[in-house]
This record gives sequence, C-alpha cells and structure tokens, in this order.
Amino acid sequence: MSKVKITDDKGNNIEVDIKKFKNHLDEYHSNGSSIHEEKGHYFTINKLFREKIKNLYEQE
Repeated sequence: MSKVKITDDKGNNIEVDIKKFKNHLDEYHSNGSSIHEEKGHYFTINKLFREKIKNLYEQE
C-alpha cells in the first residue's frame, strides 16, 4: 500500500493510497469534471487533476 499526500479543494493535505485512489478515479471520474469526496475532503476532478494523480501513481 503506497500512501501519498494530495491537496483538497480547500488547500488541506490528505494522505491517500494512490493505487486505490487512481483506480477509483479511472472507474468513476474518467472524463469531464466532477467532485470526489474522500474522508470529508472534496476534490474537483478534471483533466489536470487526473494527470497529477497519474504522475504520482507512476512515481510509486
């Protein structure tokens, strides 16, 4: 399990399992723009955010 810190929409850092997080984005937020809630934190999911997560995933 590989944990990374990402920043939510309010600027707070939250630790997530990058593999599970990326898999969820790929399955439920694969295109367009949407909001994802994780442990009470909100993330705007768009092309730029998906690219950021993909880069973090590939670094692990």
